[in-house]
Order: sequence, then structure tokens, then C-alpha cells
Amino acid sequence: MRNILIICRKELRSYFVSPVAYILLTMFGLIFGFFFWNALAYFVMEGMQMQLRGSSFPMNLNEQIIRPLLQNVSVIGLFFIPMITMRLFAEEKRTGTIELLATSPVRDFEVIVGKWLAAMALYSCLLLFTAVNFAFLFKYGNPDWKPLLVGYLGLLLQAGALLAVGTFISTLTKNQIIAGAVTFGVCLLLWVLEWVSGYDSSTWARVLSYMSVITHFESFARGVIDSKDALFYATMIFLGLFFTARSMESLRWRS
Repeated sequence: MRNILIICRKELRSYFVSPVAYILLTMFGLIFGFFFWNALAYFVMEGMQMQLRGSSFPMNLNEQIIRPLLQNVSVIGLFFIPMITMRLFAEEKRTGTIELLATSPVRDFEVIVGKWLAAMALYSCLLLFTAVNFAFLFKYGNPDWKPLLVGYLGLLLQAGALLAVGTFISTLTKNQIIAGAVTFGVCLLLWVLEWVSGYDSSTWARVLSYMSVITHFESFARGVIDSKDALFYATMIFLGLFFTARSMESLRWRS
């Protein structure tokens, strides 16, 4: 455990001693802030129009603002996750330090989990920027905080699965651009697999839809923790890190 934490701190420090982390945090904050204030402005405008019409239909902050914004964060993550993972092992291979890492007394799983946890920590920092915006809702409104926390749990699980996939892809090349592009393509594919359920209900379509990461986020966005969805993300994390370990093992043998 000590080695994992050391590697995690080292990797996390490498993000913040370069402009990478600050650029990601700034861009993520600006993009989500734009989505948030637009959603809030639309909510306020709709409320005023309902008052003018004399409508008594209750407006729900969780359903009309929080839930759509959590889904927006999930979409934004598709673009930012490849930027986080593309350097994890590709940079080590480019600089030649991967041989030292592969022949060191530190076990492969400690290196892999340490780097993956660092990526998770950076993504969690991105999510903190969204919490700043949501704080305004609690200051001036009265949303239910429990569905929001469940939604954040879903975002972390989904990100953990995609970050594990990106970690594995990063071991396959020494070019960060290639690692990032392939990771984005795979993440996007895992997102759009759900679309087949819109026009086909056969077995193969249901299987592809089940493999989509967005299918399993719906329950979390509604504020419901479904064990099968949590298990799906946990399985993806395990498989991503498992394949990363096999890739690292091949590097160790070649070294």
C-alpha cells in the first residue's frame, strides 16, 4: 500500500508541476460553468413564464437542473479522460524510464494502481469545480442533496472505468497523441453503443446496449444506486487494470 501511495503522489505531482492539470481544470470549469448558468437561466425563465400563465405546476431543481447537468459532466468527461490517461505510461516509454519501472522491485499492480489512482484524483479535482456551481443552488434554492451525491458516485465509477481503459491503452504506445486519440475513440464507442437499442431489440442489440457506459449511469443520475450498474463499472475497472498488468508483464519480459 505504501508503494501505491508513493507512486500516486509522484504521478499526481507530475500533473501539477506542468501546465496539464491547470489547463484541464480551467477548461473544465469554464465549460461546465457555461452549461450551468445556461441551465439556470432557462430554469428561471421557465419559472417566470409559468407564473405569468398562472400555472401551479411545481418546478424541480433536481430533475430540471441537477440531473441534466450530471449527464453533461459525463459527456464532458469523454474529452478530458483521454487527456488525463494518455501520458501515464506513454510518457514513460518515450523517455525510456519504462525499463527502469519494469525492472524495479516495485510490483506491477502497485505501479498500475498508483497511476490509476492519480488519474482518479485529478478527475475528482475536476468534479470539485462542478460542486462550486451546485453550491449556488443550495444557497438560493432547496434541492435534494442525496440524488446529487449518488450522481457524483456514478460519475466517479464511470470515470474510473474509462480511466482504467485509458491506462491500458497508454501502455501500448509511446506516443501520447496516439494514446489520447485511441482512448477517446474507445470511450466514444462505449458511449454510443447504447444507440442500437433505439432501433433494434434483438439479443445482440441488448448486449451492445448493456456494454454502453451511459446505460449504467442513468440510475445514478436519477439518484438511485443500482447494484448491477455499480458491478458493471467495477468489472470494467478490474478488466482495464488486469489488461494493463498483462501489458506491463510483457514489457517486463522484454526488458
